[in-house]
Amino acid sequence: MDILKKIEQYRSQEEKLRWEGTFADYLELIKEKPWVAQSAHSRIYNMIKDAGVEEENGHKEYRFFSHELFGLEEALEKLVEEYFHPAAKRLDVRKRILLLMGPVSGGKSTIVTMLKRGLEAYSRTDRGAIFAIKGCPMHEDPLHLIPQHLRADFQQEYGIKIEGNLSPLNTMRLEEEYGGRIEDVLVERIFLSEDKRVGIGTFSPSDPKSQDIADLTGSIDFSTIAEYGSESDPRAYRFDGELNKANRGLMEFQEMLKCDEKFLWHLLSLTQEGNFKAGRFALISADELIVAHTNETEYRSFIANKKNEALHSRIIVMPVPYNLKVSQEERIYEKMIRDSDVADVHIAPHTLRVAAMFTVLTRLKEPKRGDIDLLKKMRLYDGENVEGYNSSDLNELKKEYQDEGMSGIDPRYVINRISSTIIRKNVPSINALDVLRSLKEGLDQHPSITQELREKYLNFISIARKEYDELAKKEVQKAFVYSYEESAKTLMDNYLDNVEAFCNKSKLKDPLTGEEISPDEKLMRSIEEQIGISENAKKAFREEILIRISALARKGKKFDYRSHARLREAIQKKLFADLKDVVKITTSAKTPDEQQLKKINEVVARLIDEHGYNSTSANELLRYVGSLLNR
Repeated sequence: MDILKKIEQYRSQEEKLRWEGTFADYLELIKEKPWVAQSAHSRIYNMIKDAGVEEENGHKEYRFFSHELFGLEEALEKLVEEYFHPAAKRLDVRKRILLLMGPVSGGKSTIVTMLKRGLEAYSRTDRGAIFAIKGCPMHEDPLHLIPQHLRADFQQEYGIKIEGNLSPLNTMRLEEEYGGRIEDVLVERIFLSEDKRVGIGTFSPSDPKSQDIADLTGSIDFSTIAEYGSESDPRAYRFDGELNKANRGLMEFQEMLKCDEKFLWHLLSLTQEGNFKAGRFALISADELIVAHTNETEYRSFIANKKNEALHSRIIVMPVPYNLKVSQEERIYEKMIRDSDVADVHIAPHTLRVAAMFTVLTRLKEPKRGDIDLLKKMRLYDGENVEGYNSSDLNELKKEYQDEGMSGIDPRYVINRISSTIIRKNVPSINALDVLRSLKEGLDQHPSITQELREKYLNFISIARKEYDELAKKEVQKAFVYSYEESAKTLMDNYLDNVEAFCNKSKLKDPLTGEEISPDEKLMRSIEEQIGISENAKKAFREEILIRISALARKGKKFDYRSHARLREAIQKKLFADLKDVVKITTSAKTPDEQQLKKINEVVARLIDEHGYNSTSANELLRYVGSLLNR
């Protein structure tokens, strides 16, 4: 019953949104709400902007895309700021076809689909409301009714510029149905819908020999010619091509670059002049975004053909590369799994991260700088702190290659291999090793991977495996620490007491005997050496810690071991190092004694409760780490 109630509510909301009135009523409406008369490009830009914009480090992130597209922030910022924004301001950019170019499964189709679904929803809001001449198959802008000689006066009074001419059909209807009285022409609110072919169209070329240009521009209805007497009578014409139906919104031109030339000719005048030729009529005005998508190889082939030169200047190419951030790649996999039928299968922690590492490594190009390897580059791209490097190094790396991210392994391949692992293993849990094994096996079956690439990719699988080994060891060692936070705090307090005494050249009091003792240099160095602090650098590091404590104290904040990233890492590594032998003995014992069994059960429980494992994956992790520590 709930779903039926929701359907009823939706229907009643739709009814409330409906509006119908005369052209005179419409003019009163746009006085009150001038944004109603915006262009298609302006509406799309405002739709994206109204969803919210976040600014960080001088870059904009658009919430409109953020729940579906991950790691494409820079490409999307360029798309919005270099195409939609100037197009919304009626600059020449709007007279261009938007061509999204990028590798397969990179997000091009998703961008177009989001724009379509977004427009459908936005046209039902106050800010995105669209009005059209009632009964018009092309949902024509009512302002086209204003004669050319009055448009300057209209702009002066209303502040709205009118572009485009009244269509042949509405010109005839104005005379025959309304006796030339523009103010009486009926206007209605329309809601964009791809399914109902209102303001959103999709053109997909088929066999050039059988496809008709009518699919784009409409066709003559031969059954009505006897009634109306002429092919040039607009009532004898079906205005049902994709360019007609997409008016006021968006048309997706699928496989545009593979299309026959005769279909592309119509786009020349539509993009430049905002009109196209159909039947035996004057040019028909259309206000719509034409968006197409292709891959790099097809685009290079297209521009190499001299016949296409006229169209080159009417296309704006927006690169949509693969995501190059490991954390965002993880989110892509999580979304794809969530949308699939295997969402109930337990995927052990770090599994998707390790797969993402491999994938991103295949997309990155070798740094030209000798002091940065591919692994450091991957970490810098993902926003990690890499010692000795900063944001200027990151910007320098990004400028090295213009086409980075245009090749490599696509997300669908990884999801296919994860699915294959789940089906083949037929258990309710999979881990990183299962997926890496499946990715490796799949390389032989991938049709576009050469032997040279295969060798390169196998090396990336090895790198990802080594990264997983470190993650796995840390996870288990952390789980072995009883009351980890308490142990870390105790060790840190001890370290800070000694650091303070060292820097102030003072003594410490022994808590048992009360006698004065010198700072414990051995303890301090055992922690500092975990993160490579040299003998010469120890004084500067200790003083930096004291400065940080003072700075936080001035702000009324308390320093803890997480307040300093490098100290946190040092404390963790020291605790892990002290526990290594305990972990090794406990995880590798074939017949653990009662004490060891108790410890293992505690660790398994902690891995399940605090780290997101289930019983199967936790035990598999312990066995694997035991084998690693025994090597």
